[in-house]
Amino acid sequence: MPPIILMNDPEVAGVPVRDCGEPLVDLRELPFVAVDPRQADPEGAYAMVREGVAWRLARAARLLPDGVRLLVTEGYRPLALQISYFEAYAAELRAANPDWSEDHLRTQTSRSLSPPEIGPHVAGAAVDLTLCTASGEELDLGTRVDASPEESADACYTDAPNISDDARRNRRFLSAALSTAGLVNYPTEWWHWSYGDRYWALMTGATAACYGPVDAARAPRPARQSS
Repeated sequence: MPPIILMNDPEVAGVPVRDCGEPLVDLRELPFVAVDPRQADPEGAYAMVREGVAWRLARAARLLPDGVRLLVTEGYRPLALQISYFEAYAAELRAANPDWSEDHLRTQTSRSLSPPEIGPHVAGAAVDLTLCTASGEELDLGTRVDASPEESADACYTDAPNISDDARRNRRFLSAALSTAGLVNYPTEWWHWSYGDRYWALMTGATAACYGPVDAARAPRPARQSS
């Protein structure tokens, strides 16, 4: 396996951004995915993604086995929230590893959270998602969504060997559908997929990202609020 390129890699930051101006859309208004409220915020940002991401999720949904659905847990993430998440995880790792340099700490933090200035979620380009049955029961994919390497013994890595056969099969279903639809996976997180951001551009050879950070003040308000 080739080495994993993490979000803090200078190659990712070096990708130019030429934002196409595409709007955010509310996945709760669309029939092809289920949206779980576990990450819900008062503004409903968690259910929003760029329009092109939504189109590709629609295609991926049609590629899944009968009776299996995409279950989205988080899409757009305002910059302030990304900063909060990144700093909190970095502080947790720093406390457990006081001998780490700041550069190494940033690298280790980037296994699970993107540096805020790079963040695919901040651009509305990424979704965290899993699979569920038609009735909403989550399938086994080996770990919970958002599991850290520390708590999961690295089973959060997409190609982790220490998961069950059922979980591995379900990850293959998820990966086949989403990659065919044009999204790319962050290999340290089986649930994180994106399209149009800097990481996607680097992985696909695109000359530039087509989605940059979305200012929360300018982000469209969702059609209805989360419950």
